[in-house]
Amino acid sequence: MTATRSRIIGVGSYLPEKILTNADMADIVDTSDDWIFQRTGIRQRHIAADSEMTSDLALSAARNALDAAGISGSELDLIVLATATPDQTFPATAVRVQSGLGMTRGMAYDVQAVCSGFVYALTLADNHIRLGQSRRALVIGAETFSRILDWDDRSTCVLFGDGAGAVVLAAETGFGTYDDFGILTTHLHSDGRYHDMLYVDGGPSSTGTAGKLRMQGREVFKHAVSKMSEVIDEALATTGFSPEEINWVVPHQANRRIIEATAKKLGIPMSRVVISVDRHANTSAASIPLALAEGVGDGRIRKGDLVLLEAMGGGFTWASALIRW
Repeated sequence: MTATRSRIIGVGSYLPEKILTNADMADIVDTSDDWIFQRTGIRQRHIAADSEMTSDLALSAARNALDAAGISGSELDLIVLATATPDQTFPATAVRVQSGLGMTRGMAYDVQAVCSGFVYALTLADNHIRLGQSRRALVIGAETFSRILDWDDRSTCVLFGDGAGAVVLAAETGFGTYDDFGILTTHLHSDGRYHDMLYVDGGPSSTGTAGKLRMQGREVFKHAVSKMSEVIDEALATTGFSPEEINWVVPHQANRRIIEATAKKLGIPMSRVVISVDRHANTSAASIPLALAEGVGDGRIRKGDLVLLEAMGGGFTWASALIRW
């Protein structure tokens, strides 16, 4: 029996030119390179220029992904953009990207699930393709988190950076088995009881301002390891694969200690985990596609590989996707 499935045919990324190292951060708040690196694994982060909006980062990543796929923006019929830092309250940042790419048909919309946003967006685009509502889709994770940081709070401002990553999906027909190509399974979760552990203290209907990021770091760490492990187990249970069969794990790049603890809990060696947090810091919805673009770009991720994506973000939200490359 044949089935329509989403296949990733192009990956792209974009990082702002400006870099803040840990030494630079020490000039801003009471911290040090050693303090940051030992707790997070972060060495530096990219910061958007004053003139750069989230849509600018997203558009650059999108163009790179389209170039890799060998198609133009006019051939797309769907854009799903994951971001917690949109250009404006409305319209969706995705429609700015749509206009910039010369796409005048189909649909474009934003998804807000914070650090899990890219996997949420990927799932929605995959569902559109499986239902026959789309044939060519662009999925983007893009953030300018530097705009919502409290630069006096050393426990949070050192953790985040700006960037964007994107993938192009194409509808293709296969035999529908888990040994076949494409997005095999996705799993999404949320639990609003954890709202106050990671949030922004502003918004149009509450304060009328964008607000600043607030986080209970220890609690987030604890829940991140358990929930990401659970959603990975869910993906493996659905498909029947074992951890040993996973070629590459591409996790949300929040903190190296979280990544290491999750991998250890699942028995997956760090040699099979793509890490970019040291150079990008936590870029929220952009972190997974940025790391994915690195893994594809340097040849680590190859055709036929089994690739696992996993993330957790404010809300809490958490998600996984298993892909046959």
